[in-house]
Amino acid sequence: MSLWPVYTGASEPHDGIAELPAPPPWRDFDGGPELATPAEDDDASATSPDRRHRARTYRATDRAVQLVNAALYLRRPLLVTGPPGSGKSSLAYAVARELRLGPVLRWNVTSRTTLHDGLYQYDPLSRLYAAARDVRPGGEAPPDPALPKDNGLTDNGLKDSELQDHLRLGPLGTALLPYGRPRALLIDEIDKSDLDLPNDLLNILEEGQYEIPELVRSARHTPTAEVMIDGTDERVGVARGRVRCRAFPFVVLTSNGEREFPPAFLRRCVRLELHQPRAAHLEHIVRAHLGEPDAYARDLIERFLSRGTEGELATDQLLNAIYLTGVAGLDASSRDELAEQLMPYLSRTAEEPDAF
Repeated sequence: MSLWPVYTGASEPHDGIAELPAPPPWRDFDGGPELATPAEDDDASATSPDRRHRARTYRATDRAVQLVNAALYLRRPLLVTGPPGSGKSSLAYAVARELRLGPVLRWNVTSRTTLHDGLYQYDPLSRLYAAARDVRPGGEAPPDPALPKDNGLTDNGLKDSELQDHLRLGPLGTALLPYGRPRALLIDEIDKSDLDLPNDLLNILEEGQYEIPELVRSARHTPTAEVMIDGTDERVGVARGRVRCRAFPFVVLTSNGEREFPPAFLRRCVRLELHQPRAAHLEHIVRAHLGEPDAYARDLIERFLSRGTEGELATDQLLNAIYLTGVAGLDASSRDELAEQLMPYLSRTAEEPDAF
């Protein structure tokens, strides 16, 4: 049986990821001990109803299917560019659903985002407050900070073992845990990041591992820390502060094409550019979301395609127009007026500004 493609885009969940061939020798990771990938049903709250719906109804193009499989086989991140509403983030949810990769780990990037935010968060203040509230048996005072360092206490007189209670792995840090099958990680709108973030990601995505310095320093007294992971209160063991993946995660980085990325970063990614769907594909999308289009919906599809040649539109706008004009019970003239208002250009360069 042919192993290609593992991801088919057919939207029917299956365990084909277990048949993925061995990685290239330069992308083989050996982290452990192996962790079981959580099932989507184990934490349905991690994915909104909107995302679950889009995962079921997403319709990938042939090119998208090919390049998703290339990223999976090569164990490389997939950099997806395209205009708003072209399905960039929905692709990650669709792949995760079909291949049963568990809840998608989502990292929303802003201009203030740093690599540290994606790996883990440590709150030293909450740890100090917890120590101040600590009432020890017999009314004993907290230990003297001047005690020797080998007694398992930090400079603040806090136990090393307490550190793990104030540390949580971020979405990137969780994705790189040694899961038996890849987790799906969506790094959304990477083009909005600080200029340094893509370069900072290079080593992490290349090596598939990272360290948590706070846990490395306490490893002498707490060799394995039980740390909370992203999205749930579940804890996993991190040995000596070091995390190394076993199955490289399926990483989707989305970009609206608002900036250029360093060549070294692009070289390490599989690149997919999405466009607004053509007529047949667009009708397929409408059918998946809203059922068989009626005559008026088909007319809206044609008008949407025609208007799209003059300015930027998003598929969501068409879906909203078809749904609302179909349930509102309006006359023909009112439906047309409402549809026009629901499908404005995303940029005003193709039309005159509103009059005041």
